[in-house]
Amino acid sequence: MPKNGRHVRIAPSLLAADLLNLQKEIEMLTSAGADWIHLDIMDGHFVPNLSFGSDFVRHIRAVSSLPIDVHLMIAPTDAFIDQFAIAGASCLTIHPEAGYHTHRSLQKIKDHGIKAGLALNPGTPIQVVVSLLDMLDLVLIMTVNPGFGGQKFITSPLEKLKELRALIDAKNLPILIEVDGGINDQTAPDVLKAGADVLVVGNYIFSKDHPVSVQVYRSRIESLGKK
Repeated sequence: MPKNGRHVRIAPSLLAADLLNLQKEIEMLTSAGADWIHLDIMDGHFVPNLSFGSDFVRHIRAVSSLPIDVHLMIAPTDAFIDQFAIAGASCLTIHPEAGYHTHRSLQKIKDHGIKAGLALNPGTPIQVVVSLLDMLDLVLIMTVNPGFGGQKFITSPLEKLKELRALIDAKNLPILIEVDGGINDQTAPDVLKAGADVLVVGNYIFSKDHPVSVQVYRSRIESLGKK
């Protein structure tokens, strides 16, 4: 469990969901206690794969009241911020490597009245965040290199996570720390102990080794530290 009584938020990644029955999946996740819906937006350029567009966000917003947490793995980022914000994203998270002027990109997000996040890949130094703290609602620590689901958890970003937790706490900032990549019931305890607030979970929740049901989803969500 996290220290200091922090509330654990679970954000299932729809990249791993049954897309042919997506509304049912979202309804079951909501009943099972999911806090957010996480969407990985991939362009086949900044990362190797292609995934969803802004219309996908619009359709999800039409059937769900949960916050929609959108991770933009696209470059250049700025040209797409408006359409994803208007489609119904609750938070847009960008990569500093995906544009020339990160501060301006974050301001463009904030201008829509939604939350702004910055993603740090395993090889991205924490120093990138320091001068942008006043612009951020969320920092996403990647524990895999972005672009594919189902990858093995990389342990080295845990030190970055601890450093970021200490920095945010020292400044008493309302910034959430989210972690994405290889999260399951084995890796979640270390991530929460290091200071995470939000866990993005894909294959572990949507694994089809049991019949899909609200009870199965609830069990997996609770096994990640959510009570």
